[in-house]
Amino acid sequence: MKFLIDNALSPLLVDELRKAGHDSVHVRDYGLQSADDSVIFSRAIAEDRILVSADTDFGTLLALWEENKPSIILFRRSTERSPDRQVKLLLTNLPAIQKDLEKGSIIVFEQTRIRARQLPIKGLGRKNNP
Repeated sequence: MKFLIDNALSPLLVDELRKAGHDSVHVRDYGLQSADDSVIFSRAIAEDRILVSADTDFGTLLALWEENKPSIILFRRSTERSPDRQVKLLLTNLPAIQKDLEKGSIIVFEQTRIRARQLPIKGLGRKNNP
């Protein structure tokens, strides 16, 4: 799978995902560490990457755009903040969420559960605005 790791998360996730055989890059690799969320979002779409972040603004942005890509994985504040534990949580659960990610979904990792919501999210976006 192809991942784009947001600046809200450590570049160490990239290294561990690569070791596990995934095509992973960090926004710093593109010089986008200070870029607007919409620029990062567009980069993930252009490269068909799954955006991994702890920034809930990406979920809001995706809902507003009413698109089915990119899939987003969000680590909520209540989840473990250690990069080693985050990547372990992701890799352990990847087989269970892979189909959702391929179809287009927001996957939210919380302390005690994982939530998946299929995209597009209807009713909040720009297509409904006059």
